[in-house]
Order: sequence, then structure tokens, then C-alpha cells
Amino acid sequence: MTWLTWRQHRAEAAVLALLVAVAAAVLLLLGTSMHGLFPHGVARCAGGSVTEGCSVALQRLWEEHGYASKMLSLFNLLPFVIGAFLGAPLLARELETGTWQLAWTQSVPRMRWLAVKLAALGSLAVVLTLALSAVITWYRHPLDVLDGRFNADAFDLEGVVPAAYALFAFAFAAAAGVLLRRSLPALAAALAAFLAVRVAVAGALRPYYAPPETLANPVTAGDTTVDVGGPRPSTGNHLDWILTTGYSDAAGRRLGLTEVYRMGEDARRSGLDLATHLHDRGVSQWVEFHPAERFWTFQLIEAALFLSLTAVLLTVVVWRVRRRAL
Repeated sequence: MTWLTWRQHRAEAAVLALLVAVAAAVLLLLGTSMHGLFPHGVARCAGGSVTEGCSVALQRLWEEHGYASKMLSLFNLLPFVIGAFLGAPLLARELETGTWQLAWTQSVPRMRWLAVKLAALGSLAVVLTLALSAVITWYRHPLDVLDGRFNADAFDLEGVVPAAYALFAFAFAAAAGVLLRRSLPALAAALAAFLAVRVAVAGALRPYYAPPETLANPVTAGDTTVDVGGPRPSTGNHLDWILTTGYSDAAGRRLGLTEVYRMGEDARRSGLDLATHLHDRGVSQWVEFHPAERFWTFQLIEAALFLSLTAVLLTVVVWRVRRRAL
């Protein structure tokens, strides 16, 4: 069965392996140049004040590699491509061509036939995605040290979640294939679902995997960074994921924008700078954030979520194959 699965899907496997190899080669080439900008380690140039050498290296980083780093957002589709292009034809091809009648009447029971295919192709999707994720993680290391790993292009492409995304795409495409009985409609349905679920999870669920921490500090008189448009308080670690910021009064009550703008007008009329005016009234800046140390916790939570969805979809596949009349 394993050999038969390989023969039936070797074209997809070869194309996807070539795609991953080309992407990895490009990242290795660009990454070697980017890492070379920091011969003593990028950590020395992160955080607060930096040396002149770091300033030059950072400027070259954004000038020479900024475009490539932005292009990484396109890699968000690769887990879908890997998973869906293996999952869509898994059953849809058999149903389109009618070969399912031959395959399921042989000596191998249909459930074993299905289990081998799901295991072999699902494992291939995981291996290819994890290999690509490892290269992306290495490539992004200087950027992660500077910007943190909660950046969308980092969190979505590093760690274990890309493999979970690929398995979700694989399972949805397989389920769509067995229900729609056509490969291309199955791919289209899988793409729509993949994008919808990914966007919903990242925007509506990820920030709430754990209660955010809150830090509040009194406004310092004369602080030139204070602005009515929104405070920029520090959490003490530039790698933390800042969710939202604001001002609170002396009693700890959070102030709305209208109140803050009114205080700004009062400061101008009194001839004081905004920071001194807020300081005199006991106003504090607060920030809600997730510490950088929660990266792997959030990775495991999101991976578990997508694996749960994968299990549900595979249950649909098994149910549909089991009850299909010969």
C-alpha cells in the first residue's frame, strides 16, 4: 500500500519537494548575506542604545533586505499549498476517474487503504512544512532579535504552527474532495476555508490564548514621547507583544480619548507641556501585553487548535468513505 500510494502521488510529492527546496535555497542565499551584517551577533544591536557599527548594520539590513523580509508574507500560503495539493486528489481523483471501485474491492480493506494514504501523505506534508519552517526560522533570526517572534510573519511561519496549518489544509482538501468529488473545486473550497480560519484565529483568538499582563507607570514630567494620540510605554522588553495602550487617572480609571484630548487642550491653554500637565494630575500610562516568553505556549495552543480541526475533518473523511456504497 505504501508503494502504491507513492506511485499514485509521486508527481505532487516531487513538485512540492522541489518548491520547498527552491524556497529554502533562496532563503539560505539571502540569509547568509543578512547574518553577515552582524559578525558579533545581532543581539548586541537590539534594544536600547547601539554603537555606530550597529547603526550602519541596521541601516543596511533594512536597505538591502527589507524587501525580502516583506516578501515573507507570501510564504503564509505555502502550508496551504503543501497540504491542499496532497489532500485534494487523495480521494477526489479516485472518485473522478472511477478507480475507487477497483481500489476498494481489492484484498486491502478500504479503511486500511484510507489509513495508509492519510498517514503517508499527511506525514509528507508535515516533513516538508517543518523543513521549510526551520529554514525560515534561521533566516529570520536577526529580525526576530530586533522585532520579536510575535510579529505575524514570524509567529505564522516559525515553530510548529506551520505544520498544523498544513495538516488542516490537507484534511480540509481531502474532506472537500470526498464530498465534492472533484479536485479543483476541493482546492478552491480548501483555500477559502484556510484563509478564513487563519484570519479569524489570528485576529480573534490568538490575543486571548492567555490573559494579558498589564503594566502602568506614572507619566513623567517633561517626557517628550507623551502624546494625546496614544502613549508609548515600555514593558522593559522590546520583544513583548503589545496589545493596547492608554492612560488612566489617579484612581486607576482608564481614560477615553475624549478625556485625554481635553487634557491636551487644557495643557496648551495653561502653557504647560502635555507630560507635565498629566503628571500633575496623577495620570499614568498603561500597557496590555504578552511577554515574549509566551511564544512557545501560544504556538502549542494554536497548533492544538488546528490539529483539533484536522481531527474533525478527517472524521468526516472516514465517515464518508465508510458509508459509500460500492
